[in-house]
Amino acid sequence: MSLIIVVLALVLLMLVAYRGFSVILFAPICALLAVFLTDPSLVLPMFSGIFMDKMVGFIKSYLPVFLLGAVFGKVIELSGFSKSIVSAVIKIVGRERTMLSIVLVCSVLTYGGVSLFVVVFAVYPFAAEMFRQGNIPKRLIPGTIALGAFTFTMDALPGTPQIQNIIPTTFFKTTGWAAPWLGVIGALFILVVGLAYMEWRRKRAAAAGEGYGTKLINEPEPFSQENLPNPWIAILPLVIVGVSNKLLTTIIPQFYGSAHTTKLVGMAKPLTTQIEAVAAIWAVECALVLGILTVVAFAFKPVMEKFAEGSKSAVAGALLASCNTAAEYGFGGIIASLPGFLFIADALKAIPGVLFNEAIAVNALAGITGSASGGMSIALATMSDTFIAGAQAANIPMEVLHRIASMSSGGMDTLPHNGAVITLLAVTGLTHKDSYGDIAVITVTKFAAVFVAIAVYSLTGIY
Repeated sequence: MSLIIVVLALVLLMLVAYRGFSVILFAPICALLAVFLTDPSLVLPMFSGIFMDKMVGFIKSYLPVFLLGAVFGKVIELSGFSKSIVSAVIKIVGRERTMLSIVLVCSVLTYGGVSLFVVVFAVYPFAAEMFRQGNIPKRLIPGTIALGAFTFTMDALPGTPQIQNIIPTTFFKTTGWAAPWLGVIGALFILVVGLAYMEWRRKRAAAAGEGYGTKLINEPEPFSQENLPNPWIAILPLVIVGVSNKLLTTIIPQFYGSAHTTKLVGMAKPLTTQIEAVAAIWAVECALVLGILTVVAFAFKPVMEKFAEGSKSAVAGALLASCNTAAEYGFGGIIASLPGFLFIADALKAIPGVLFNEAIAVNALAGITGSASGGMSIALATMSDTFIAGAQAANIPMEVLHRIASMSSGGMDTLPHNGAVITLLAVTGLTHKDSYGDIAVITVTKFAAVFVAIAVYSLTGIY
């Protein structure tokens, strides 16, 4: 019965998310329903003592990353830099390579620190124009954008400032540059297989005489390339974020040491900070601040003209995204404390090999919650000690655990109830029936890439 209660809570959360209800509202409801069915007297104590503690703890650690990432993406958009980058990539790669162009544009923006939600809005008008001119079915746009924005630059490539690459640092005391070779190998696998699949889909449609389509909705106006910023200036903030993130990852621990104690006159007691646990987060936060300042320095007027309203929408989006993930984190804390979760944990622990164990656990929970960061947070919060112990016994570096966890979070997270998938389809004016099949193949490709990385490490020891 205890196992049924846990499964019921997980399935209920998945269903309400799929139906479009707020996870912030229903995560505690689903979690506390499971507590009620286990022991009604524990509902209030576990809500205050576990759910809220976990939720607030997540926000304390990661809210600044969400906020700064959203503001950075917004100023990139307001400055016209995103349009300039898109136009430049298309010009270099060529309009005849439509899908490759869109994938590269999405990759550059995402790896540069722009939120994948912002990337969807920024790239869609250009994708629609190119697909229309190339007479490629519009229904293939979501799969193409998903390949560029939701996959290797989100969690595989070393140093990406996306939250999915930052969360493991607090559990494994690593940096965002962990296991670079495994990340690059996984990224290449996803890119090659994903592009080959999407091109195959394009050729099949062309052979069948299918064009861009008619009776379409949410069609953007054709974009103008007049008065766009210089692309070298436009890409500079992205370079600044990447380089400064790498440098600060090294400089911060050297400056503060392994631990830093702060003692001011007005403080009741000294504040001691373990630098290993926060160095990667601080590095990303500072890098994003530098990126924002760079955009403002080169495009002060266009940014300031709309910054008041633009920053409000960016902050609102960041708060929603962070609270969604934090609520799932609190949900995971409740579920992990229930007797029924022991059956799930024992089943996952029975999977041979700590890396396979970690990959499947993170993938499963990311799929159930429909969130890469949420599912990974739940998995690592409940099972990271087991992963670390198994890795130490097998002499596996923490960097490898980090990269496998990060890549696994971006595996089965893009099931139909995933927020990014729903947003992508809404923005493009398409439905799950139209385009989810391609997104599903990209999802399976991401899932397979994790095991390619595990195989490479197991056979060669490279990481």
